[in-house]
Amino acid sequence: MTARIAELAAGYDQSGAFPAESLRIAHKAGLLTATIGKQYGGQGARVEESARILHRIGQGDPSVALIAAMTLNTHARQAVQPHWPEELYARLVKESFERPVLVNHARVEPELGSPARGGLPSTLARRTPDGWSLSGTKRFVTGAEGLDWFLVWATTDEPEPRVGTFLVPGGSPGIEVTGRWDQLGLRASGSHDVTFRDVEIPYEHVIGIGPYGAAAEQDNRAGAALHLPLAALYLGVARAAQSFFHTFAHERVPANLGHPVARTERFRRAAGEIEVLLTAAEELVFGGAARVDAGDTSYAPEQALGARVLADRHGVRAVELAVRLLGNPGLARGNPLERHFRDIQCAPVHAPQEDISLLAIGTKALNP
Repeated sequence: MTARIAELAAGYDQSGAFPAESLRIAHKAGLLTATIGKQYGGQGARVEESARILHRIGQGDPSVALIAAMTLNTHARQAVQPHWPEELYARLVKESFERPVLVNHARVEPELGSPARGGLPSTLARRTPDGWSLSGTKRFVTGAEGLDWFLVWATTDEPEPRVGTFLVPGGSPGIEVTGRWDQLGLRASGSHDVTFRDVEIPYEHVIGIGPYGAAAEQDNRAGAALHLPLAALYLGVARAAQSFFHTFAHERVPANLGHPVARTERFRRAAGEIEVLLTAAEELVFGGAARVDAGDTSYAPEQALGARVLADRHGVRAVELAVRLLGNPGLARGNPLERHFRDIQCAPVHAPQEDISLLAIGTKALNP
């Protein structure tokens, strides 16, 4: 599965097209439904298994892995704490076993930025006789063109406004991609800007609605464990870069040397440093995920946030080392390492970003 997705990755990276075929491959392998709870007929994969799944898909194509991560996270949250309308989620599960069904949150806004930094969404949910009418623009909606469900964070127009997540079917009239994703890395992730213009949904298609405040904002500490699979995804990118680095080192035989550069101290030392960086990061991420799954109450959210920070740093550093040693070949377009280098730059961008995580970690450290 990883090898086939990797074969398709370069083409999707170049075109920026939605990676439909790669997602079908992942679905056929049962990976898009792995976190559906056992109570709903699923496998009930938890944090560690999710991390390992995304690590493997990330080695093949991190754009595909990121789209998958959003769907896996939705099912994982539902398995632990059911919050979708019962009949609606039952329909989602049934369809998900039959074909790739993709779900993602739409939270970031042009003016607001990331909800991880606080703020009230300007996307408005207006009450109608039959339900809700949504209007507003969201940014960086990963997988936008292929989503079956948008989970839109919005404010109500009530006298005392509430905030909640509104469940919007992907094919609803009034949904339009209004800004194309054209970034350095994860070019096939389709993280476009999406505008909702008077999109109508039933009254009951809303979850987590309540007064705006600390409980309504994204809680970075409470969701910390869910960031471990995301860290694993990018460590998969770094492992793919390492694999190419090893192949190059064994195949490159300079005329003045007479043997592969893999036998030189310079390459062996760099290979050692890359391995130490990635092994240490994987120990933190997978070890932390295992402790979360085991219900280890001594594993604090700040430890998960710290694991994510270090994993991102280590992954970026490892790929930079590989590129530096290869020189011009490492930055040649069409070279997998060049693509991995671009993709790994996206690791620290995801919320909560490093400064927010370090603030939470430092606050806890100063006030144990």
